[in-house]
Amino acid sequence: MRIAVILGSTRPGRRSEAVGQWVVDVANARTDASFELIDLAEVNLPFLDEPVPAIVGEYAHAHTREWAARIAPYDGFVFITPEYNHSFPAVLKNALDYLYAEWNDKAAGFVSLGGHGGLRAVEHLRLVLAELKVATVRSQVAFARGDLQDGLRQDEELNAMLDELVAWASALRSVRAVAA
Repeated sequence: MRIAVILGSTRPGRRSEAVGQWVVDVANARTDASFELIDLAEVNLPFLDEPVPAIVGEYAHAHTREWAARIAPYDGFVFITPEYNHSFPAVLKNALDYLYAEWNDKAAGFVSLGGHGGLRAVEHLRLVLAELKVATVRSQVAFARGDLQDGLRQDEELNAMLDELVAWASALRSVRAVAA
């Protein structure tokens, strides 16, 4: 079972980088899945430049084909998202919009941060992921202003969310097998 931990911000001075590393460190102590960090700052996709919608599956550009090949093997995702202006960052929306089938019938969990714990960003992200046929788990971890002060409680919350994520990602493997 492979889970990608996706950093959904490229902003200089972002707090999500430390949060993402914490998620990977805690997650990789588990034995039920492997967790790998994907930093959208390193992926560096241009604003969506594909001539046809992603649902068609005809990718004209090498950067899109590379992004598709990178996302396709994962069974699930943990999205690390800050809240910017009541929603999630544009760079994350852009990365999602590039692909369609590569997201389908997989599971996602969330770790959010911001003034309100990033909860509104996750609300919006759940709607977009539903359109991409991604099942989202109920549990999530939220940090007010990206603060990592209460490590033990937050480790427990993260592991509870990861338990749900791994269970859903495992269950959705059979759905993907039927669709293939």
